[in-house]
Amino acid sequence: MRRIYEFVDKIFEDVPNSDRALQVKEEILLDMEEKVYDLMEEGKSQEDAINKVLVDFGDIDEIKAELKIGGSKKLAYAKLNLDFAIWGSILFIILFIFINFYYTPNTIWFVYPTFGILWWPLSMFYYWHRKKEELK
Repeated sequence: MRRIYEFVDKIFEDVPNSDRALQVKEEILLDMEEKVYDLMEEGKSQEDAINKVLVDFGDIDEIKAELKIGGSKKLAYAKLNLDFAIWGSILFIILFIFINFYYTPNTIWFVYPTFGILWWPLSMFYYWHRKKEELK
């Protein structure tokens, strides 16, 4: 069985560590072990069963592409959302400052909507941070 573990470890060596990658790796290991035990019950030796399972395993490129690209794509979109939120809130705050000092220079009120607007980039930061941690 050690050969199966080494085989799967070698397949997943270039996949970024994440919870999803670990879960897929464990599922593949369990499936391969189960197939080996089934073949041994049919009368094959352990060595022959392991060889058959390794040969019949097939191509993992689709799974690897999904695990690599899926996570980094989501992280890139989360970063884009964060950048958009930062620049959008800066523009809104500047607009409120302009309106405040142009129309009512004696009353400073732009601070109040500023606190509300700052929740937008803050929430996007935590979303980006969570996605970044998921890929570790």
